Amino acid sequence: ALSDGFCRYIGASLPCYALVKYTSFWDFPIDRLDLASSTHQSIDTMVKTRIGAFGPWALLALVLLIAGSCVQAADEQAANGGGRRRRTHRRSAAAVADMMVPITFLNASVEKGAVCMDGTPAAYHLDRGSGAGNKSWIVNLEGGGWCNNARTCRFRTRTHHGSSNFMERQIIFTGIMSASSAENPDFYNWNRVKIRYCDSASFAGDAFDKGTGLYFRGQRIWEEAIRHLLSIGMASADRALLTGCSAGGLAAILHCDQFGAFFAGRSTTVKCLADAGLFLDAVDVSGGRSLRSYYGDIVAMQGVAPHLPPTCTDHLDATSCFFPQNIIDNIKTPIFLLNAAYDVWQIEESLAPSKADPSRAWRACKFNRSACNASQINFLQDFREQMVASVRGFSGSKSNGLFINSCFAHCQSELPATWNGTPTIQNKRIAKSVGDWYFGRAEVKAIDCPYPCDNTCRNII
Repeated sequence: ALSDGFCRYIGASLPCYALVKYTSFWDFPIDRLDLASSTHQSIDTMVKTRIGAFGPWALLALVLLIAGSCVQAADEQAANGGGRRRRTHRRSAAAVADMMVPITFLNASVEKGAVCMDGTPAAYHLDRGSGAGNKSWIVNLEGGGWCNNARTCRFRTRTHHGSSNFMERQIIFTGIMSASSAENPDFYNWNRVKIRYCDSASFAGDAFDKGTGLYFRGQRIWEEAIRHLLSIGMASADRALLTGCSAGGLAAILHCDQFGAFFAGRSTTVKCLADAGLFLDAVDVSGGRSLRSYYGDIVAMQGVAPHLPPTCTDHLDATSCFFPQNIIDNIKTPIFLLNAAYDVWQIEESLAPSKADPSRAWRACKFNRSACNASQINFLQDFREQMVASVRGFSGSKSNGLFINSCFAHCQSELPATWNGTPTIQNKRIAKSVGDWYFGRAEVKAIDCPYPCDNTCRNII
């Protein structure tokens, strides 16, 4: 259901469908796999089934080839005549190459311990700004789930979420990271940076596991990456925006005030955007708290506690302070929360994980909203109400922003169709809402009506 949903975002072109169907594993389902129970298909088996014998370089080549075909197909639909189609094919290949943003490794930070889980250097991608955006910076913290035990953490060292050896050497920036003025009108000409995620604790841990030889150095990666960016131009920024999606969205919340502190004494306008980072400490379908248990393991294993906001840890336990609902009210730096009220990751892995649903009563519903019965819909409506309640105090601050839509989605700021297309709330798109908030053009506190009222949603289950 996930891949089919993403395919609807980019149309029915067969090459585009293939691009999503066979490469979306790397970015989204890894979140789900890391919280897998013994009833799930083994991770290694799924990887082998999904990508076969492709290594990271071959997979990147395949993605580029198919991406070129996607662009070519779109060009050909608008073109007339065979000769023109051949010319657009050449232009399309060049356009894809121009969109690719190369990787930079933080080799100098290795001696400071700012390394991925396997000890390889941390990394980032930077697309330099231009014109009026030359002194404006977006810093995007990559997401991609977490790991909470030796098995799942060791697995991640064989992926780009645990080792820079497996990171793509070039990636495409889309949505809020796009260089297209049509797709990203407010931020297209900013300096746009994506810091790669390879620590598995939302850039917040600092530990070394002697038994496994794994490094959990997310906090060091965060600090070293920001200091490096300041040294290459960000220190003179007029504007800065910290963003992230999913585990990166949680990281943006955890580090928002730290980000602001890096610009202390400067006139920089500093704000944060957390996309799909509002993970709730919710009761699951069995009456337990699956996500709390999982987060507790992460916090303990990866030495997260010392790096959590002291305004939370001074009165709550460390696990509670890994949940945004206990942090957001005390964040001083202006922050915008973008979230789907029916966040599909939370439905599948926090509310109805396999361990909490041994009878598989939720199996169909959590992957297909149309298969939910009345009782299950009521349970999901209660989850939405918890999310709305969690931002009540937060929304009282004029400097903060909100966009909580009633969609079955997860991460909406980096997909072109959701960032500057649909969904909308009161006819305003996400891109316009975030831009209005950042630049002070309007106060944005948008909370959608409950499902199924919103017919602009791009639901992925």
